[in-house]
Order: sequence, then C-alpha cells, then structure tokens
Amino acid sequence: MIFKTLAGKTSVVGLRLPQTFIFLLVLGSLGFGALFFLPETSRLKRIFQHNSDSSAVITDSVNGQRAQPISPIGYGLIRAPPLDIGVLRSKSQLSSSNGKQRNNNKGRSQGTVSMEHMSEGDAADNKVHTRGVVVSSRARSPVRVKLRNCMLKPPYGANYGKPSDPESLQRREKVKEMMKFAWDNYKRYAWGENELRPLSRNGNDGRTFGGLRGASIVDSLDTLYIMGLGEEYQEAKEWVENNLNLSVGGEASLFEVNIRYVGGLLSAYYLTGEEVFKRKVVELGRNLLPAFNTPTGIPHGVVNLAGLLAPAKRYAKPTDFSEMGLDLSTPPHPRPFTECEYIGGRLIGPETDGLGHTSVKWLFEKSDSRRSTGGDLGRSSVLAEFGTLHLEFVHLSELTKDPIYTEKVMNIRKHLNQLDKPHGLYPNALNPVSGNWEQHYVSIGALGDSFYEYLIKSYLMSDRTDEVAKRMYYAALEAIEKNLVQRSPGGLIYVAEWRGGILDHKMGHLACFSGGMIGIGAEHGSPETRQHQLDLAANITHTCHESYRRTPTKLGPEVFRFDDGAEATAPRVNERHYILRPEVVESYMYMWRLTHDPKYREWGWEALEALERHCRLATGFSGIIDVYGHIIQHDNLQQSFFLAETLKYLYLLFSDDDLLPLKDWVFNTEAHPLPVIPRNCSQKTEDTDRWPA
Repeated sequence: MIFKTLAGKTSVVGLRLPQTFIFLLVLGSLGFGALFFLPETSRLKRIFQHNSDSSAVITDSVNGQRAQPISPIGYGLIRAPPLDIGVLRSKSQLSSSNGKQRNNNKGRSQGTVSMEHMSEGDAADNKVHTRGVVVSSRARSPVRVKLRNCMLKPPYGANYGKPSDPESLQRREKVKEMMKFAWDNYKRYAWGENELRPLSRNGNDGRTFGGLRGASIVDSLDTLYIMGLGEEYQEAKEWVENNLNLSVGGEASLFEVNIRYVGGLLSAYYLTGEEVFKRKVVELGRNLLPAFNTPTGIPHGVVNLAGLLAPAKRYAKPTDFSEMGLDLSTPPHPRPFTECEYIGGRLIGPETDGLGHTSVKWLFEKSDSRRSTGGDLGRSSVLAEFGTLHLEFVHLSELTKDPIYTEKVMNIRKHLNQLDKPHGLYPNALNPVSGNWEQHYVSIGALGDSFYEYLIKSYLMSDRTDEVAKRMYYAALEAIEKNLVQRSPGGLIYVAEWRGGILDHKMGHLACFSGGMIGIGAEHGSPETRQHQLDLAANITHTCHESYRRTPTKLGPEVFRFDDGAEATAPRVNERHYILRPEVVESYMYMWRLTHDPKYREWGWEALEALERHCRLATGFSGIIDVYGHIIQHDNLQQSFFLAETLKYLYLLFSDDDLLPLKDWVFNTEAHPLPVIPRNCSQKTEDTDRWPA
C-alpha cells in the first residue's frame, strides 16, 4: 500500500508520520534510506515510476485510436487519419522541484551546464532551473572552448534563438516536443541499443557500427543540448561516460562511425566543454586509423575498431603484398558489394576478405544504410565515404595536437587531384590499392553526395583559408552544372546521374541536400556567378519540395524520376519508401537563413505535419514503405539521424539565425555543428564575445 501511494505521488511527504518512519526504517536496512532525504529528485522518480503504465492500452499517439497489432512479419498497418495539427499541446519544460546534484566529474569541467532559459525570477538570484536540478548560471563559463588559443564564439545568440513571432515560436516548441517524444520512447524500449524499433518495441543494432552501441544517444547529444532538454542530455552524457565502449571487435563502416560518433562527440564537446566527450572522441579517432593502411592511403570502407582488420605492418606498403605473392589489384579488405543480392530486404555480401580472412558477414539493411549501391563496388572505396572525413579529422588534429589526422585526409585530397576526371566529374568508386577509378558512375546523391558537401564546408570551416578545397568545389560544381543539371518538360530543375556518359534522369532524396550546399557556397564564388548559384539552389530545393507535394502523404520518396512521363514522382515501387530522411528540410533551413523567404518555413511546417500524421506511432517515429499509399505501412525503425538531423534542422528552421550562426559553425553531414577554426583572434574578441548569462 505504501509503494502504491508513493508510485502515484513520488514523494514521502504524502505519507503519515508513522508510515514514513516504518518505510524509511525498512529501506534503511537495505541501504536505500538516504535517498529519501533528497525530496522530489530525478533519482526518486526513477525508482518509483518504473513502468507504472506498462499495462496501459497502447494507442496511436496522433489520433488516440488503438494501435494496430503487429503483423507476423513485424510491420503494422494503420489507416492514415486526418489531423488538425494547429492545436498544439503546451507543456511546461521547467520543474519547480529542487534537488541536489551529484558532482562526480573528476578531472572534468566544474559544474553542469544549464540547459533551460532563465526566467526573471531566476535572473534575480543568478540561478537556472533544469528539471529537478538547480544550477548556477556561472556553470556556463567552462563551456567556452579554445581553438588555437581563440575562444569559440557563443553558439546561442542573444536569446537561444528564440523567434520573435509567436507562430514560429509555437512551431519550434512543437519540434522540441517531437524530440522529447522520440527520445522518451527510445529510452523506454531500446536504451543503449543503436536505434528504436517502435512497432516491435525493442532495439536495433544492425551491423553498420561494428559492435558500437548507443548510436541514437551519441547522435542526439547536441540536439538535446541545443533544444534545452536538460535532463535528457544529462542521461545521454552519463551513458556515454559509463557505457560507451569504443574498442569493439566487429567490422564497422568508417563513414558511419565518423559522421555519427566522431561528429557527435566533437560537437558535444565544443558545445558543452565536458572533457568526457573529448576523451572518448580522441580514443575513437585512434581506433579509426588502421582503415588508412593501404598502398594509396585511400581508406577501406570498413574498419575493425579493435585494430584487427588492417594491421599497419601488413598493409603499409605495396611490397608487403608482393612478398605475400598477391596481385595488387586484390583488395585487402572485406568486399561487401561483390555478388551482393537482396534477401528479405537486406543486402548480403561475402564473408571473407580479399586475403582470405574470415570476417563478419557484411550486411546492410536498406533502412540502416545511408548509401545504396550503384554498380559493382566490390573492390572499391566509395567517394562519399572516404571523401566525408575531412571536417572531423581536422578537428581531431586540433584537439590532439597530432597532425596525423589532417595528414590522412590531405593525402586523400592530394591523390584525387592527381587523377584524371571524366568531364571534370568524380566517379563514385576508387580502388584503394591501385588508386584508380573503378567505374564512371557519377551521382551527387547516394555514393557521391557528401564528398562535394565537405569541399565547400572545409573551406568555410578553415575560416576561408583552405583555397584548395575552394578550387575543387567550384570546379566540381561547374562540371555538375554542365553535365548533370537538367530541366524537366514541366520546368523543374534537377540533378541527374551519369553512367559513363549516359544520363539517368532520376534524383534521390539524398541529393536534395544540394540545394542547401549550393546556397551556402554561392556567396563565396566569383561575383558574376553568385546570384546564378543562389537561383540554382532555390530551384533544386523547389524541385525537392515538389517531390513531397506530389504524394498523398506529403512525404518524399527515396528516388524520384523525370522520364517516361514521370515528373518528380516515383513510378517504381521499390523507390517509394521514406525513412525519416533530413535532406529536404536541411535545404529548407539553409535557404531560409540565406533568403528569409517565408515559404521555406511553410514548407518545413508541411513536412512536420506529414511526419506527425504518418510517421508518429504510440511508441516512437517510423519510416513508411510507400509514400503514395493511402494505407500506411511502417518500416519499424526510428533512425538515429532522425534525432540528429531531421528534428534539429526543423528546430533551427523555426529559430532565429543567431542560434548556431552559419558564419561561426559548420554542420557535418550528420548535422553535428563544428566550430570554424579561426585564422587569428584578438584579446578584444575574447573579452567582448560572452556567453549569455
């Protein structure tokens, strides 16, 4: 009876004195009595609110109807209901409860960074409230991190990016509610796993991360922090400190680990100043270096994080291969794409590497993989993978004062500049042993996309000093415009794909990032091309919006075509899925920042409405199988990049521009903000650029 009463009130205060005495006496014998001298703390609530609603009927969180039962194959069918999303729930994010915070940050920055905005009353006593925790506003001081002896500029602006107009503020709060809902369900059903499966209410690890766990946690750190979800951020930080094991023995995607884990930890460190994130990312960076042990220095696509896959003494130079009696054309790494086939929706590859070593079967689930195949890539490293390391690795060198990371990515760039490029284009696949292109398939979508993104962003992140990256980017953009940019019969501008000189008139959802990329690059090109490039960015973003607008769900397909009568639509059934991807709203955010055209915020709100209507379940968010279907079938996966990218870009879209201003911060391809590395700084700058108090 006592436990039942406490579970409802989460407080000892509601008990009569005799009950309280007996209760504390009993628990005291078990060593728990001391907890109850901290009234209303988060710890108390976690003890007494354990699955108290586990017997409740699960309903669709959008319309309150009972959720559909899970089918034998693990998917649920839900008829899409009408939704009036204009009525938003307003929930206070602040708790009036006070508590004491444990300070076990040995060797770390002092205090806990406050996550909530100060009220007038808080300002009076110089305190900031997070749920159940009161933290002095002085706790922000350690957040300031130096790069090259320059203090980073405050990322939060005058008022944490709070928009002045009520409509944008209301919409921003809705995005924050969605993030909390997604996080809470991940925590409840899949805590510590990589991603949530909301229909089956369990976790998904897959093989992408080679045994690393907690991808959704690491991917969410900066999103939680930026949105002011203080309690959730603290949970994530504690998990990283206590549970993130970085020396696992499985084969991991170098690309995915870099953009999600390295990028996420770097961003969390730069935003919070917490040393735990720096320690973890430095350890992880070292574990990625064996991937570069090839004759050319072009890294393998996979790496064993325990250092077992590609030992340096074996693959350091070509003579090592000849001494072993091997042809240099034989790749010294697992060959995940050779003789692959789809089996049950999964891409299955061989189980041995090019040297005959047994390896874990490389398996990509379509919903897990950020990239899809384009031709035979069995002996190849992928352009979008080895070309999407520069931002993170340069920052690793900045943090460690070890140039090896910058040397690795500069070697990639040097090698690419030595190669002939068909019509100035970069093919998607390169042999890491011979150093030659494997085929002439070109795309700014899957397999190519973020290589181009990292060229212009490397220039911006260098404080506009990386002239090599700048030249490479604008030369590539010129070749793309000349060879790939097309106008449909209906007047839509799109970027086709190129197969050895033959155009494939399709565009992938992944390619929709290019509107934002071309937009941020427009300012820094030659004066005569600036307006043209900004117009191109706007036109591509418009086309991607049309791919959403022309579906019944108002969500865009994985691939949309411009041939055989198709116009920004997906006639092929296997190209109609939507897996919570961010690229379209990413371009909305950039184009809003660049133009302040209100249509981009309206388009973002349309996408948010569609996500709520079709992807929100009672237990999280899920992608859908067919964006043209009137009966919605879900793919049972809440992708970690939905938390890292899609919701973050929507939040920034409805925020003022001084929240993570583009002149001071660059987003990696997983939307993790990294600071511009200043070319110089002055004492005046350090003294005047203060964090908000």
